[in-house]
Amino acid sequence: MPRDIPLPTGLKPPSRRAQLGELTLPFDMLRYGLSGYHLIGAPRGDGRPVALLPGYGASELSMRPLEAYLRHLGYHVRDWGMGRNQGRVAADVERFAAQAAEWVKADGAPLSLIGWSLGGVIARETARAYPELVREVITMGTPVIGGPKYTALAQRFAGRDFDAIEREIHARNLKGLTQPLTVIYSDRDGIVGPDIAVDTYNDQARNIKVDSTHLGLGINPKVWRIVADTLAGAR
Repeated sequence: MPRDIPLPTGLKPPSRRAQLGELTLPFDMLRYGLSGYHLIGAPRGDGRPVALLPGYGASELSMRPLEAYLRHLGYHVRDWGMGRNQGRVAADVERFAAQAAEWVKADGAPLSLIGWSLGGVIARETARAYPELVREVITMGTPVIGGPKYTALAQRFAGRDFDAIEREIHARNLKGLTQPLTVIYSDRDGIVGPDIAVDTYNDQARNIKVDSTHLGLGINPKVWRIVADTLAGAR
């Protein structure tokens, strides 16, 4: 059930320190390589269809490591099939939903959607508009509140009415989602800060904090384990 809450206030973009922390990705990659033990004993998949949606400015390549891991577990994984995410959310939701409808018809089962950053916004809005296509939603570092207003990328959208966008997104969020919803976020995220990445609208939302940069979310073994456990738990 959705919660009737007021428009959140007092939100801020990630701190300068957090933004600079994104430069530590090479060191995080080394650290993650040494922490693969988190994946030991991960539950096997059951062949269900899963679709991966990349973040703003990224293509399917950014999701390849997670895709390979989920395939290894036994899931039927697809990338979103739309190339680089250009940030056209409304149009991308419709394009993706059309593709998803074909997959659901072919597979005979709705999709589990996993979206990174803006890809998570598209996953959420697809689930909201076309609930019959979506079994569950998992997001990683996704701006739930405010659109680009409180992100480190706000300047790229200069000239847009951020306040109007924020109000529109809030109104949509008040409609709620019906599917299971897992929200992965990090206090160290230098692109999408934790204040806007947590879902307070949906009673069923599980907000799970991890220790990661934004750019590291897609390769973090702890995140992968959360994804694996979540998919297994929704059987």
